[in-house]
Amino acid sequence: MNAPLDLASLVGFLGTACIIGAYAYLTFHNAPNPFILHGTNLTGAGFLTVSLLVHTNWASLALEGFWATIAILGLAKATPAWLAKRRASQSQNE
Repeated sequence: MNAPLDLASLVGFLGTACIIGAYAYLTFHNAPNPFILHGTNLTGAGFLTVSLLVHTNWASLALEGFWATIAILGLAKATPAWLAKRRASQSQNE
């Protein structure tokens, strides 16, 4: 494999680091923050998608689409609980 290490590849490596970092965060924290977890996964999927649009690999591009969808659904699921907790905290401070 003699492909040059161009900007798109570097962006892809950054995306890979985000997804691996999110997985490590999930593995090593007892109560991971869903916004950090899913936000990092979504960011990683976005970076990898940018890379894959330049160096097309359709199977990997489809995988990143699913990865991003799952991250967005995770963020959507976490938001109502976070909002309720925030409202309860604000009402206690009043």
